[in-house]
Amino acid sequence: MTATAHEGARVADLLDGYAAGDFFFGTERRTLLGSGVDGALSERDPVVLAERVREALADPDVPLAAGILPFDTGPDATYPGHILLPREVRISGPAHPAAASLPQAGIGVPRSMRPVPEPAAHVAAVARAVEMLRDERLRKVVLARVLDLEFDEPIRPEAILRNLVRGNPAGFTFAAPLPGGSTFVGATPELLLSRYGDRVFSHPHAGSAPRSADPRIDAENARRLAESAKDRREHAVVIEDMVEVLRPFCTRLRVAPTEVVGTPTMWHLGTTVTGRLTDPSITALRLAAALHPTPAVCGTPTEAARRVVGELEPFDRGYYAGAVGWVDAAGDGEWAVAIRSAEAAERSLRLYAGGGIVADSDPEAELAETTAKFETVLRAMGLGHP
Repeated sequence: MTATAHEGARVADLLDGYAAGDFFFGTERRTLLGSGVDGALSERDPVVLAERVREALADPDVPLAAGILPFDTGPDATYPGHILLPREVRISGPAHPAAASLPQAGIGVPRSMRPVPEPAAHVAAVARAVEMLRDERLRKVVLARVLDLEFDEPIRPEAILRNLVRGNPAGFTFAAPLPGGSTFVGATPELLLSRYGDRVFSHPHAGSAPRSADPRIDAENARRLAESAKDRREHAVVIEDMVEVLRPFCTRLRVAPTEVVGTPTMWHLGTTVTGRLTDPSITALRLAAALHPTPAVCGTPTEAARRVVGELEPFDRGYYAGAVGWVDAAGDGEWAVAIRSAEAAERSLRLYAGGGIVADSDPEAELAETTAKFETVLRAMGLGHP
C-alpha cells in the first residue's frame, strides 16, 4: 500500500477534484482532500478502531487516515466508525477568502420535502423531554429532527460541498463517504478536538440563537444569548463533562471564558478548552473516541440521555452528530462534530438539526431553533426555510 501526499494545491483545484467516495475536510487553517481508497477500517467500538488506525499508520507509506464516527458508539452500535486510508492526499491553505468568489453550483429542486417528525410532534417530544428532565434527574437531552428531500435527478454531493465551502468562511466543511455508498456532507461550527504534538484544543458549542439580516435584531439576538441563563446552564453542562473526560489524558487544562461566536445562520455560546497530553502516544482519534458523544449532541448523563433520544426521536441518527476528521502518522489530527449536515443518497437527501433541552426549555422555541439550523444546508441548495 502506497499513498502520496501533496501540499500547496489550490482550494478550487481540490473542489474540482473531489468526487463522491473521496474525503474532504476544510478549516480556517487548511483544506484537505483524500482521494482513492487504499484501504478502509470499520469498527463499532471507536477505541478499538483508534488502535487499528494507529497500527495502520505505522506503515510509512500510509501518511493519513480520515473518516467518520456514528452518533451511537460501542460494541452494540448499529453503525460502525468508517475510516479510509486514502491513496492520495492533497492539502491547501484555507478556502477563504478565495472561495467566496466561486460560482454557485446548481443542485436542482426537490420534488418533495417531508419533516420527520412533523413540527407539532417535535414540540410534543420536547415537552415530554422537559418532563423527563424534571422527573428523572437528567441534566440535559438533545433532540433532533430531519427533513427528507426526494429528487427526480441524481444528487451531486460535489455541488452541495462546493456551495457549503463557498458560503461558510469559518468552521469546518466536510464530505465523508459512508459504508453503504452515500455521502455525509455538512458545515459545522464545532470542533470536537484537535491534537498537535502534546497540545490538545477543543471548542465545544451549546446554546444557540438565530442570525438576522437586520443588524439591530442580529446584535440583540447575540446579546440575549450571552445573557440567557437557560443557554448558559446548557453550555456549562457540556464544558464540565468535557473537562472531566480530558482530565485523565491531560495536564494544565485551561478553560477560557465563554464567548458568543457566529456562523452565517446562527449565534452560539462557545468555550475554548486547552491542555497538554501526559502521554504523547495518545492520538487525535483516540481522544475523539473518549469525548464522543459530548453533552452538546447527546445530553448528560450520557447513557440515560441516549435512551431518551432513542425513545423520543422517530428515526435513526446514523452518522448525524458523530465525529468527522483525520489523524496522521504522528497522531496529530482534527475532529469536528458532524452537525449542520445531511446524508446524500442517489436521489434523496436527509437533513438533520437538533437542539439541547434543559428543564426550562420552551418547546416552541426549540422547534424554531432546529428550523434555523436547517438553513446551513438549505442555503447550499438554494432553498429557504422548510
